[in-house]
Amino acid sequence: MLNEHLRTNVSPFQTVHAATPNESDSAILRAAWAQACRRLRAEVGEDVFVSWFARLELDSVSAGSARLSVPTKFLKSWITAHYTDRILAALTTEFSDLTEVVITVRSSVRPQAHRPLRPVEAGSSTNERAAPSSRSSDLDAPVAHATAAVHHPDADGLSGSPLDRRLTFSSFLIGRSNQLAHAAAQRVSSARSGEPLLYNPLYIHASVGLGKTHLLQAAAHAAMENGRRVIYLTAEKFMYGFVLSLKNQSSIAFKEKLRAIDVLVIDDVQFLQGKSIQHEFCHTLNALIDAGRQIIIAADRPPADLESLDERVRSRLAGGLCVEMGSLDEALRAKILETRIAAARVAQPGFEVSPAVIAYVARTILTNGRDLEGAVNRLLAHAMLSGSPLSVEVAEGAIRDLVRARDPKRVKIEDIQKLVATHYNVSRADILSSRRTATVVRPRQIAMYLSKVLTLRSLPEIGRRFGGRDHTTVLHAVRKIEGLAGRDGLLSEEIELLKRMLTD
Repeated sequence: MLNEHLRTNVSPFQTVHAATPNESDSAILRAAWAQACRRLRAEVGEDVFVSWFARLELDSVSAGSARLSVPTKFLKSWITAHYTDRILAALTTEFSDLTEVVITVRSSVRPQAHRPLRPVEAGSSTNERAAPSSRSSDLDAPVAHATAAVHHPDADGLSGSPLDRRLTFSSFLIGRSNQLAHAAAQRVSSARSGEPLLYNPLYIHASVGLGKTHLLQAAAHAAMENGRRVIYLTAEKFMYGFVLSLKNQSSIAFKEKLRAIDVLVIDDVQFLQGKSIQHEFCHTLNALIDAGRQIIIAADRPPADLESLDERVRSRLAGGLCVEMGSLDEALRAKILETRIAAARVAQPGFEVSPAVIAYVARTILTNGRDLEGAVNRLLAHAMLSGSPLSVEVAEGAIRDLVRARDPKRVKIEDIQKLVATHYNVSRADILSSRRTATVVRPRQIAMYLSKVLTLRSLPEIGRRFGGRDHTTVLHAVRKIEGLAGRDGLLSEEIELLKRMLTD
């Protein structure tokens, strides 16, 4: 047994280190930590394990204490607050004398000879198991070489998300669909401290892959170059920072630092959840706007359609300039393709795509920039692997999966709610309300059913879009309408009519 071996080879006060010259001790620790990881994974599940435990390392066991380390202060704080009891229980099976678990933040630069043990079965990818970068960070994610953090992390939880140096105004491609959003972002980011703010907040909304994140990061870069204090955050980072500041009892410092900046840039605000977090977010918006500080926000839909957000937050966001980035027009799609092909040609000089093929792909793929990039990758693979020139026929076969995957019209839950409300002569507010009258309940259930069958949204997400309802309510509605439609021919015809109206 591991305990017996440790007791016979190590005195009670001798520390067992991962880098000890005794290789058998290293092997024992490695095996013990692997067993503990298996137990933790079984208890918390794969997703939680990979998120919080994949970069946790067992450094030593000594005098009833197990010392583990993580690369960031954020991970240390979160694991210490939520999982130390589980870790202790998992390790006690291997080391019966353990009484405590101590978690530390390991140095960002370590000599190669003293690298700590890594779990044998950590369930993480190669990137997650790589050694920490030379720059300390509180971000719980690997940062690529092309990124730079706007703000350094602090104990108060205020930690900016990384900026990609490639996402600037100079690399942003402009077309009719995004011209207004680009001009507005460039205008607000070029203003200097003390100048009046024309559009505040600036709210940009667009579907996935249309460039809103690129535009926000470009605005953050430009504002920094103008000497303004900037922080760029995703909604998730704002939530984590706020929760961390509460746990560290540093929420006042969190608020003060956040309100002392010149430009606040927040991406994917539709993911902002929690009443207390939204309450603080609303106060932050009010404080910054009243102090003449610029706010730039992006989401996947207009403020009025963010049902999960508090009404005061939606009202504040709608009070500025709201700009939609529409679908990419054909000329812009062709421009994006040409740029991607030129970038691919740097690595593969023999990669040539004729204007006819570019025009065909630009006409065929109507969705977003990510699908266009996927098309270039497929063309490159066909050209390099086959060695034959790319004709329109070859391109048609190479991108067929992208075209088929996007043929159906993308239906939005908001469109379903509006159509169902009109069809049954009720208001959309009625459908989102808590009213339980028969004239409202049936249309609400039909709208939930259609949202499940016509969109890719999960049951919890659908519930949030219907006034913050639980996913079990949505599931009940779906089963109810399925059962009724199977017995009632008129209701079945009505639902099929609504489907055609939404998808045609």
